Amino acid sequence: MTQQLSEVDIRRAADRFATKIDWLDSKHSFAFGHHRDPVNTHHGLLLVNNDDVVTPGAGFETHPHRDMEIVTWVLRGALVHQDSEGHNGIIYPGLAQRMSAGRGILHSEKNDSWRVSGGPEHTEPVHFVQMWVVPDEAGGKPGYEQLEIDHELLSGGLVPVASGMERHADAAAIRIGQKHAALYAARMEPGGVVTLPEAPYVHLFVPVGSVTMEGSGPLTTGDAVRLTASGGQRLTAGPEGAEVLVWEMHAGLRLG
Repeated sequence: MTQQLSEVDIRRAADRFATKIDWLDSKHSFAFGHHRDPVNTHHGLLLVNNDDVVTPGAGFETHPHRDMEIVTWVLRGALVHQDSEGHNGIIYPGLAQRMSAGRGILHSEKNDSWRVSGGPEHTEPVHFVQMWVVPDEAGGKPGYEQLEIDHELLSGGLVPVASGMERHADAAAIRIGQKHAALYAARMEPGGVVTLPEAPYVHLFVPVGSVTMEGSGPLTTGDAVRLTASGGQRLTAGPEGAEVLVWEMHAGLRLG
């Protein structure tokens, strides 16, 4: 068995791929869409980490997905999900949501919650991070799950958002079809501290605020860190606080 070499790879916000059109401002941590980079396709089991801002009334029209576990985390505003399996939901900050594409699904994601709720039209963009991991098995049954975890986030610590790991069977907010991966979120007050998990692959993303990572220095909004055969570092939130998203992965994607 080949031993992994420990690595801490910091990726700055400004170095991400960008897609900017009239209704969408999207930053991609990995190669995505028309952005190609054969050496930046994934980390561990994580293939997509998109940081999206969508204007009111606009969004992603109905489009297909297949064999992917898709987790969406809203930071500001509200995002409307509708899919071909009959699932509908309004995703907002503190609501954990995942869609299992399985053997195939069609869905849309739009910033038009007033059309669903019947409330007044708003002018606020929606800001969310969408993350894709590969499932354990291809061709499964499509599925959808969402659950409110806002209260748990008040602790300031790392809270399981989505997991397929056995040890999270009674703790994770939502289940994903990938037994080697778990996503955590933390809303950190100024000076708050969390400790990264130790795993073969860890991905840290700072969508809001700033933190200082033990041994690596400051990270600001949009920065990410890819850790290989590492973890256990302490994160300390900056003076404005921070929100962080952390993937713990005990397997990597086999290419070829």
